[in-house]
Amino acid sequence: MLRNFLYAVLSITILPYILNAQPISKIAPKREFRGVWVATVTNIDWPSRPGLTVDQQKQELIGILERHKAQGINAILLQVRPAADAFYAKGREPWSQWLTGKQGLAPAPGYDPLEFAIKEAHFRGMELHAWFNPYRASMNVITRLSDDHITKKHPEWFFTYGGKKQFDPGIPDVRQYITQVILDVVRNYDVDGIHFDDYFYPYPIEGQRIDDGSTFYKYPNNFSDIKDWRRNNVDLLIKMVDDSVHHYKKYVKFGISPFGIWRNKYEDPEGSESRGLSNFAELYADSRKWIKEGWVDYINPQIYFHFSKKVAPFGVLLNWWSNNAYGRHVYVGHAAYLINSRAEAAWRNPSEIPNQIRALRENSRIQGSVYFSSKSLSTVGRSLGDSLKMDLYKYPALPPQMPWLDETPPNEPQLLTADALKDGVHLNWQMPLKAKDGETAAGFVIYRFAEGEKISILDPKNILRICFENYLSFIDTTAENGKRYSYMVTALDRLKNESEPSGPVGVEIPLAKE
Repeated sequence: MLRNFLYAVLSITILPYILNAQPISKIAPKREFRGVWVATVTNIDWPSRPGLTVDQQKQELIGILERHKAQGINAILLQVRPAADAFYAKGREPWSQWLTGKQGLAPAPGYDPLEFAIKEAHFRGMELHAWFNPYRASMNVITRLSDDHITKKHPEWFFTYGGKKQFDPGIPDVRQYITQVILDVVRNYDVDGIHFDDYFYPYPIEGQRIDDGSTFYKYPNNFSDIKDWRRNNVDLLIKMVDDSVHHYKKYVKFGISPFGIWRNKYEDPEGSESRGLSNFAELYADSRKWIKEGWVDYINPQIYFHFSKKVAPFGVLLNWWSNNAYGRHVYVGHAAYLINSRAEAAWRNPSEIPNQIRALRENSRIQGSVYFSSKSLSTVGRSLGDSLKMDLYKYPALPPQMPWLDETPPNEPQLLTADALKDGVHLNWQMPLKAKDGETAAGFVIYRFAEGEKISILDPKNILRICFENYLSFIDTTAENGKRYSYMVTALDRLKNESEPSGPVGVEIPLAKE
């Protein structure tokens, strides 16, 4: 995904990077989206290579989740459909070649990678957003595609551009098909979100032409300008997906991660003070319209630029998106993969992305971050991963609330008890009574307070555990002998609205016997 920003920027002279003064450190917010893209296409992040055994794939994924949990990440954006193929069993498209080594070849019976990923993410207090590439159907013309691949069944639905087969968005049956593919996942899996990346119409390649003239002639939709028609084709899919997802499961979030520039100010007075490739003109994606119309729950612009980038300064684009949020969430896409890049001096400054995080936290209309990609936070961007773990994401956070989808909190858990036993403090509670919207609990937050500490659920440093499953017990193995603690538990619904706390319940840990 997402290295296409190279097309986006005009040639510039790199100025010496001037380190931004760091603002005074603040306690991190209790509500913040902290996501990471886990890319499966060409085995970028997972699995490390095609054809691993089921146990090897599971162990790799658990390792990825454990590492990100330690870094404070609370959302995994897992690529489940890289090229009209699948990393899940309950759908209509063939198994991905990047999973088994051959497109259409199923893994061992009983193994469903998406189902496994959801369960493991939820256990660790992370959301799982299923990431789809809507229009890409192949990565090249060499790879042998399965006989069940949609390009074989409906060759008339595609054009080839840059050596890749692409769905033609102007064909109504194509939009219907893609929506049904997504609904297979919405209906059959316990996902928290549906996510699109930046690939709509293809990024421009010199000498290449989009071969959709006959589609325009056949389905003009009252448009006379093919560029406006292409943008409308994308709009139609976005609205259809939004309506369909929320029809089946209101609590499933729908978000898109477009390229970082909507339009430049020289193209449109409402655009940003930038001079690069734009979603609107080159990709036929009117990304601002989707927020303005309420067709997405969050927008996740890939602001893959640093503060001193002349043609597209990070701070300028951050402010532009915050001023065009229209009440929806904005999560910033950060270029973790560019850290230590030799191309531009700014990326060799270890404070670049930490300063981006500090800047977005100063803006009340920005609700979080997503990093490309998973592997980068332990390779080229290891310093960033350490900064998240030790400083910026030191304490856990809940995802931000979405009141336009649901603003009714659950009731508090019932009958909390705490017992100090040899292996730790055993906490037990019962499910809350149904709230006025009929929901009980889809997860819980456990808080612990040392003796003398102010008892409040507002400070994230008191969060002991977050779990997005309806377990009714927990063993605190980190309580220290001879100390007194108070515990409280809150309930979460599917959209992470939080109940009032049950408790507090106090317990004294006896001194260990000599």
